[in-house]
Amino acid sequence: MTRTTAHLISHTHWDREWYMPYERHHVLLAKLMNELLETLEKDERYRYFHLDGQTIIIEDYLQIHPERREQLEQFIRDGRIIIGPWYVLQDEFLTSSEANVRNLLIGHQDAAKYGVISKLGYFPDSFGNMGQAPQLLRQADIETAVFGRGVKPTGFDNMVGELNSASYESPYSEMYWESPDGSSVLGLLFANWYSNGNEVPVDAGEAKIFWERKIADAGKYASTPELLFMNGCDHQPVHCDLADALETARELYPDMDFVHSSFEQYLKALGPSLPEDLVTVHGELRSQHTDGWGTLVNTASARVYLKQMNQRGQTLLEKGAEPLATLAYLVSGQVYPHALLTYAWKTLMQNHPHDSICGCSVDEVHREMITRFEKSRQVGEAIVEESLKAICGQIGTQDVEAWGESAIPVTVFNTTGWERSGTVSVEVAVAKRYFKEGPNPTAIADALDQLPLELARGRLLDVDGQAIACKAEDLGTRFGYELPDDQFRKPYMARMVRLTFEAPQVPPLGYSTFAWAESPGGASAEAAGAPAEGPLKLLERGMENDFLVIQIRENGSYDVTDKRTGRVFAGLGVYENCGDIGNEYVFRQPEGDITLTTRGLDARITLAEHEPYRITYEIVHEWAIPASADASFEEEKRRMVPFRQRKAGRSAEQVPLRIVTRISLEANGAGIQVSASFNNQAKDHRLRVLVPTGLAASTLLADSIFEAAEREIEPAADWINPSNAQHQQAYVSVSDGSAGLTVANRGLNEYEVLRDGSNTIAVTLLRSVSELGDWGVFPTPEAQCLGEQTVEFAIRPYAGDAGWPEAFAWAYQYQVPWFTVQTGWQHGPLPAQYQPLEWQGRTLALSAFKISEAHEDIILRWYNLAGAEQELALTPHFPVEAVHASDILERRKHREALDEGRLRSSIGRAQIVTYALQIAQP
Repeated sequence: MTRTTAHLISHTHWDREWYMPYERHHVLLAKLMNELLETLEKDERYRYFHLDGQTIIIEDYLQIHPERREQLEQFIRDGRIIIGPWYVLQDEFLTSSEANVRNLLIGHQDAAKYGVISKLGYFPDSFGNMGQAPQLLRQADIETAVFGRGVKPTGFDNMVGELNSASYESPYSEMYWESPDGSSVLGLLFANWYSNGNEVPVDAGEAKIFWERKIADAGKYASTPELLFMNGCDHQPVHCDLADALETARELYPDMDFVHSSFEQYLKALGPSLPEDLVTVHGELRSQHTDGWGTLVNTASARVYLKQMNQRGQTLLEKGAEPLATLAYLVSGQVYPHALLTYAWKTLMQNHPHDSICGCSVDEVHREMITRFEKSRQVGEAIVEESLKAICGQIGTQDVEAWGESAIPVTVFNTTGWERSGTVSVEVAVAKRYFKEGPNPTAIADALDQLPLELARGRLLDVDGQAIACKAEDLGTRFGYELPDDQFRKPYMARMVRLTFEAPQVPPLGYSTFAWAESPGGASAEAAGAPAEGPLKLLERGMENDFLVIQIRENGSYDVTDKRTGRVFAGLGVYENCGDIGNEYVFRQPEGDITLTTRGLDARITLAEHEPYRITYEIVHEWAIPASADASFEEEKRRMVPFRQRKAGRSAEQVPLRIVTRISLEANGAGIQVSASFNNQAKDHRLRVLVPTGLAASTLLADSIFEAAEREIEPAADWINPSNAQHQQAYVSVSDGSAGLTVANRGLNEYEVLRDGSNTIAVTLLRSVSELGDWGVFPTPEAQCLGEQTVEFAIRPYAGDAGWPEAFAWAYQYQVPWFTVQTGWQHGPLPAQYQPLEWQGRTLALSAFKISEAHEDIILRWYNLAGAEQELALTPHFPVEAVHASDILERRKHREALDEGRLRSSIGRAQIVTYALQIAQP
């Protein structure tokens, strides 16, 4: 008869910050780690401790106790403290694709210093799991994932429930988990949570009661006699007398084995005993087969300002600093700043743990997050600035025959993977004097202010000398300074001009240079050849270009006609408001609450901008909404009434909500861009924008981690939550096959496709709540998000099955800023327009262009958004010694064959591919 083995794995789940601010948790961490080291030192029976899968714990501990580094390192090398594979335990859906990869890469790099790393996909408390996790893990040589949510057959409080095989995806806590590309790992569910072996009693009487229940609970879901018991919980101190407790258990159950185990030992024992009838779960694990209340998806809309800062920070590093530093390395030989980028990424990722980026902590935590976002941004901007300087120093502006000697060159960089057109602004110094020229800064400023600059008579030229419509604004004289590499700082005064124009067809990962030049004979811009009329037309309360017609209604909503398909999308942009008596984790609308909209509210509509490159309307709604929840809400929170049992409604008192919307159409824009600003003075509510698609569809596509995830619009039968809100990254899209509508966003991570007969896309703009929620009473007044707010989104129709790749590429580009800079008047080896490589692959998305630290290879990563194979063709425009297939850890694999310098490869459905381009040495 097979013996049952109880594997106890000691750990502590270390939320770095949560119901206390970081430093309070930091103090407790130091205490825990000291106790752990002492326990390992004095008790050989205490064999292992799993350090929660995140290497940042080591950094945090050694900040306080650097003197214990040697002892800590020895226990890690001896395999008694198990570290990695992540840097932090991130929220997977609220951090970008590349941020998830950097997390794994940096975790491996940190662990490599100790020579050992846990090859376990550890997701103990992620609020849902990304569908491409198995593929990512397999690329890192990880064959097993453990997770606490997503297919959990338990209730909201993580209590074991009765198994209903018709409701849950797996009858066992063991299963296979497969990504959309077919990559598969063994998946282990903490069906009894990651604390089911916590605080094991030493006393025989107490132990008997404990183990009878725990063994039965574990056996209810385990498919083998190898039972897993997690000995620890959130911030759990070390169970110092665990060895004695195991001795007691062995005496009580002589027919069972009780082992102080590690995951490595447990998996080694588990493998041979796994049954043949394990099921395979596919793709995203989002707890769709539950009642919908415990998925915690509404953390995607808690403290939206954090999500916006995170989107800007991630994008700055992965779509700004990294590609520009790579380009600078290629064209100027500038050293790639590995250490600085790692520092910037680490600082940013310190905001990525689930209780941090999810916005579900106390206010002090999120105040500190703002500082980290700023620190990472400042480093990223410094890298961008240095890279732009290095690249532009190589551009031969004097070699452009169409420009005169008085021209002021400006360069526009497109750091996305596709050719791009769009409106940009760049500030240029048209006159400049350094302080050392004297007599003093004030006199210099006065002289520059008096210069007879007739800016309106200038014109913007492309490399062929063709005039481009441009608006020039005199910004006056400003102070500035330079920090030369070989001199003391050089302060100056400069007369500044802002140039705004639509940059056409800027090449991918490259740049286009333009020149602000004097008009011949002082003629006006129109007479000098600037285009007087283009594709953009002003309509009465509307606008039109070659792709779209926009008409604005009296209530401020707008109708969008796709001229390519003839499809009209009507009544877009209505705002919706309702009460919210939930918490930072969960949205809950009060019972009987009537949802308010701006549908019947007249708006003030004015033309805000009419330029050849862009038309913008301003739409103002003067709205009044309830000031807060009613008075009973405070009492319900004080008494910890569960959110589903609360009876509070909205107050009768109202406060103004003035929403100023700006809707823009660019001359060559295939979509409209929208920003909405408002001063939120209401509490306990949710604000969304509604985009009715009018398209008949049962599924949608939402941008997720390395995939356009297909999700059902109608939730599973188990789902009883009235809301079916879900996560998104860059976009959500609905299509009926012949026509589609995509809504892109900047840091708005929550959407819902309403079951209203119109498949309306509702994007959450703000959620105001007043408490953390979860296990205690933790007021969070700053989560009400009072004050000025600005949100940004964009809408693009497309031709259904025929047009989605271009629409999704447009949505990715929408999140990426343009990088612009004034360029010197000089000779140089680079042309005025340049791209480092060419690639083709219509359903592929380029997500990384960087340099590996191990080999200084150029790293390029794509992922296939389609369910079918796609051919990739890659032609570098720089000398390449070899192209190696690589992976997310940036290792060189096999060498790829090149055809006259071109790589051709077939990329499978939903596949993530990385190539390492070895630079040819001169």
